[in-house]
Amino acid sequence: MARLHEYEGKGMLKAQGVHVPAGRAVASADEAEQVASELGGHVVLKVQAWITGRKDKGGVRFAKTPEEARKCAEDLLGMQFGNFPVEEVLVEQCLEIAHELFVSLTIDDAARTPMLLLDCAGGTGIEERADTVARLAVSVSDGIDRDDVAAVLSRSDIPQESHQALLDAIDAIVETANVNEARSFEVNPLVVLRDGSVCAADCRVTIDDYAVFRHPELGIEIARELDHPATDLERIAYQLEQDDHRGTFYFAKLPTDGWESSKGLIGFHGAGGGGSMMSMDAVTNEGYTLANFCDTSGNPSAAKVYRAARVILAQQGLTGYFGSGSGVASQEQFHSAYGLAKAFNELEISLPVVVRLGGNAEDRAVEILEDACEGLPGSVEGYRKDDTPAFCAARFTTLMDGTSGVSSDQLTRNVPDWVGGDAEAFPIEGGHVWIDLAHCDAALTAQMAEWSSGVLKDDGTGLPAIACDEQTAAKSDSEFIACEIECLRAGRPVLFVDLPIAGIDCPQEAS
Repeated sequence: MARLHEYEGKGMLKAQGVHVPAGRAVASADEAEQVASELGGHVVLKVQAWITGRKDKGGVRFAKTPEEARKCAEDLLGMQFGNFPVEEVLVEQCLEIAHELFVSLTIDDAARTPMLLLDCAGGTGIEERADTVARLAVSVSDGIDRDDVAAVLSRSDIPQESHQALLDAIDAIVETANVNEARSFEVNPLVVLRDGSVCAADCRVTIDDYAVFRHPELGIEIARELDHPATDLERIAYQLEQDDHRGTFYFAKLPTDGWESSKGLIGFHGAGGGGSMMSMDAVTNEGYTLANFCDTSGNPSAAKVYRAARVILAQQGLTGYFGSGSGVASQEQFHSAYGLAKAFNELEISLPVVVRLGGNAEDRAVEILEDACEGLPGSVEGYRKDDTPAFCAARFTTLMDGTSGVSSDQLTRNVPDWVGGDAEAFPIEGGHVWIDLAHCDAALTAQMAEWSSGVLKDDGTGLPAIACDEQTAAKSDSEFIACEIECLRAGRPVLFVDLPIAGIDCPQEAS
């Protein structure tokens, strides 16, 4: 689920007519002092981080003057909460609160309905008071049942004269969640002020990943449930996923604090959630620190697996590469083998690599991977479904013990020297295919036609040519990758699929 900052959620509420405190987010102490001055000096400052219990963790400060606000902002900006660095602080007017409520719209997957969670004693510690929270079903078409909500309010000590304003605010909160297709929209607390008015003092919002494309106005970079601001590599990976829907490519950075005391920092490449988790445990139990989580499943193309491997290996400081997934995947494993072999050869990988390619055609996949990578500086070993994650992790340790002084920092992309010269080239989606015609012959061309699944043919003179229309050829990146690797295995590397990745191989295009 894609998360929003508190001030973004409050902007959504304000658009639906819910009163929110005056103030704005700032990124510097100077701005904090200025906002506090505009608000009369007495303000609250709150770190903008995707965490709960900010106040107890020191992420909420009160200031009575602009100068105090400046000092508080200096303390808060740059704080670290888990994986979340504080880059913004919300500076708001202090409120004179009489009553606090907890209001949350969430999707109850078991009941298959939206659910309103309501407690007339909101604020810190709501998690420990779960048994006091009313659960009220919400109609998809009609919203809340105002009588049910009114009944909950009537059992509280909140004055009757504020009930109508609370009903209107709760109705608007639910409508805000509905309009923006939120999986959850929590306002804690929704407060009744001493003058009887109602205000949303705090909120947390998560938007359904599958609805993000319908809401460009929200400015969500990555429709992923991350516990930290998106990194450059995560942005690159997400864009690659959006550009190619053949299978799944999920990439997320993991916390690596203290990895120097482990056996090494490892790039992880999984396939299938459950199997990947088992494999992550196996390599972690061997004493390694995982730099990332990555999943390529759902029958991904060779091109997608290639790009995933390139993203993983673009991380700094890796000393090894460990891949292992479910072991019973229905996808054809040789597609993954081709993609991995291309990435490892293109980078002339020097790191130890162990990849468990369990699933359909696993014997062929292991043969392709190991044969294509036989001459590389690093050891590349493939395993099958009967090889347990623990066995593969132990084998990985053996390879690592025989290696020292290598890291992903030393890897650079290598393009054949004949690319860009007199070689034949034609475009495909995301790049070009280059063929060194000067070193082709009729026998090799016949094999290339087979290796490319018929995308290439003999042009009548013994040289390879496109056997289909340009549009089909442009979408045949995986077929060309297979041909490239088979040419390499045959000792005749005459075809190269050039798929530069924006942000890794070339500057990121401006959005």
